[in-house]
Amino acid sequence: MAVNDRDFDRRTRDVGNIIALEHVNLTVPDQQLAHLFYVTALGFTRDPYMDFGLANMWINVGRQQFHLPVAKAQRLRGRIGLVVPSLDGLEKRLTRMQRYFEDTRMKFRRGDGRIDVTCPWGNRLICHEAERFGMSLGMPYVELDVPPDTVDGICRFYRTVLKAPARRTTQSGAPRADVCAGYNQTLRFIESDKRQPKYDGHHLAIYVANFSGPHRRLRSAGLITEESDEDQYRFQAIVDPKTDRLLFEIEHEVRSLHHPMHGRPLAARNPAQSFFGYRRGHDQHQG
Repeated sequence: MAVNDRDFDRRTRDVGNIIALEHVNLTVPDQQLAHLFYVTALGFTRDPYMDFGLANMWINVGRQQFHLPVAKAQRLRGRIGLVVPSLDGLEKRLTRMQRYFEDTRMKFRRGDGRIDVTCPWGNRLICHEAERFGMSLGMPYVELDVPPDTVDGICRFYRTVLKAPARRTTQSGAPRADVCAGYNQTLRFIESDKRQPKYDGHHLAIYVANFSGPHRRLRSAGLITEESDEDQYRFQAIVDPKTDRLLFEIEHEVRSLHHPMHGRPLAARNPAQSFFGYRRGHDQHQG
């Protein structure tokens, strides 16, 4: 066999211990308005199998979800990256639905290969063209604004405690930590000198292959905040393993691969389908 002598950096293809970022949980005060925004305007799919009545809704975005329990609005301290089937279709829906959000914080702006959208309660979304990040629909990244001089410690935390590849890079001149959160998914921590809002309890959920190892490290450091069940636990504080300095807080819902929700198929509709222009056989998103 011929040997290919090209020099690849094989480390860039490592996934590490975190195998999936599954959902972001943000409470909303108005379920009807949330449905209009996430389903009708953005074009995503309300989970048809999990019925929470008027107390919660799960919104499917490819293999990921938004969880939206009803309570005082929470705001992510950063941005959520999304890939959508069509920016043109998204822009048309946002324009058509904008009148329903006149008394809210909802707004959007189209840029080069993206549409920046703010939800009715101030959460910021960056919607990218289809097939970016190796997916046609999904949540490839979550960006979080963190205090200055924290990126190196955040990289150490995820490498040491979660056994996830993490590297320091930059974004618009600011230090950024990129943490591998699964196939084509990253958690991005970007240093900012802006005043940080008080953490309001929003969380994200991840699946890990080595479930007990991180738990052991977190428990020994007193960082476990909830022992949910045998397949799930939670922690909130990100600390520097070298100094024990608190760097940032965001709750992580950590799940094992034995969790009953792992690998659950998520329904995804085709947002271009309509009553008046109905096309038989095109109801589902073709990913």
